[in-house]
Amino acid sequence: MIKVLNARPISNFKLELDFSDHTQGMFDAAAYLATRSGPLLDKLRDDAYFARVFIDAGALCWPNGLEISPAKVHELSVVHSAA
Repeated sequence: MIKVLNARPISNFKLELDFSDHTQGMFDAAAYLATRSGPLLDKLRDDAYFARVFIDAGALCWPNGLEISPAKVHELSVVHSAA
């Protein structure tokens, strides 16, 4: 099972990610949020809140309880092999 090991917020609601399969990726949360809504997701539209991302059990998480599974994040990310 793949896990997110590290998440680094960068500009424009994007995250640089390190995965347990030794790949790295770029997750574009702006594109993800453009097609989804809801009370937990709406808070992520604030850049300062979005930057509060943390990893729990290999998933992307935020303080409001939102969790995005590592498999979904990997699927939605532009992934490349780690250098």
